[in-house]
Amino acid sequence: MSRRAVVAGMLAVPVVGGGVARAAEPINYGGFRLVKTRPSAPTTPEVILSPGYELSPTASHRFASRGEFYAYVRGPRSAAVDVTVRWPGERVKDIVTHESRVPFTRNGDETTFQLPVNGGTSANQGTVQVFSYHHTAPGTYWRIEHNQADRAAGYWSTVAWPKGEADAAINLLVACEAILVDSGLAAEAARRGHFYALMGFETNNLMHLDNPPHWHLSYYPGPDFGAPRASVPHFWLDAQGKTFYNGMDVQGLPPRQKYYVGDPAPIYDAQGTLIVTLTIRADGGLDITPPGGEPYSITPDRDGTLSSAVRLLKHGAPWRRIVSDDNVDEGLTTWTMSSLRTPTFHRVTRAYYDPLTGVLQRTVVS
Repeated sequence: MSRRAVVAGMLAVPVVGGGVARAAEPINYGGFRLVKTRPSAPTTPEVILSPGYELSPTASHRFASRGEFYAYVRGPRSAAVDVTVRWPGERVKDIVTHESRVPFTRNGDETTFQLPVNGGTSANQGTVQVFSYHHTAPGTYWRIEHNQADRAAGYWSTVAWPKGEADAAINLLVACEAILVDSGLAAEAARRGHFYALMGFETNNLMHLDNPPHWHLSYYPGPDFGAPRASVPHFWLDAQGKTFYNGMDVQGLPPRQKYYVGDPAPIYDAQGTLIVTLTIRADGGLDITPPGGEPYSITPDRDGTLSSAVRLLKHGAPWRRIVSDDNVDEGLTTWTMSSLRTPTFHRVTRAYYDPLTGVLQRTVVS
């Protein structure tokens, strides 16, 4: 009998031998992404697995986009499950699992590789998430999501591509990091063993239904994401990159708090000490106000949007202009920060990353 078989429902079950029942072996998962040589109409390949393994039947564990197909395999723990893919009319360019590219062999329409099946579903989200981490200042944790239209999954494959929102999210994250550092808010968080988390939204992962378009400036009063009373704002964006709503979750304190334009949204630590106040501006920007201090403001650029660039005010006076660009095909995010007043300041940051995994390779500042 062939070592490979199309398997349906062949998961580990209790085994009885010698009158003693043995517990079922835990079910493990492994995810893979097949990347096409060029985008085309979404199709689903035939997937053939080693005996004892199957594709997960969960709807969020399998999706075909214009640029890719991804799926999750489940079964007993293994470092190397044989996988064969038959995909007539399509040529596989790369295969990704977790944050690595997988070696494979190709014979006509048939591609073969080995897949580790050794974790839970959450651990395997890294297979489809594509973002880079930028931890340049103590007291901050931030990442840039690398959204790509041909990888759009689920909801994002059914609506117009959110280019304006995706571009604005990067401008806003870079702006927040600059403000947190200059204001001393990041340094104070680090001194206390806390951190701010800066994140955007992702369009490629059905296991994280990350819509509508939004971004985060969150505060975690502790060393990790399990910190009690963490405040997690969800700033919703429109097509011009303007923020118009903040649905803020405070861990352990339901329900979600709702803030609109002009509503001060205070963030407290676990002891009730005011940390910072965030207020959505009428122009779609954001005021970030330290306790007892003057606000820093993120405002639209001259075109009235936050998608092309953002302008920052420091205590009401012009301070910085930020413009960013993310080349998701080449794996290069560039942002330029320049002064809006003397003394002259100009800095360009180029962050090179693997375009299929988001893993940051190097950052060059000039």
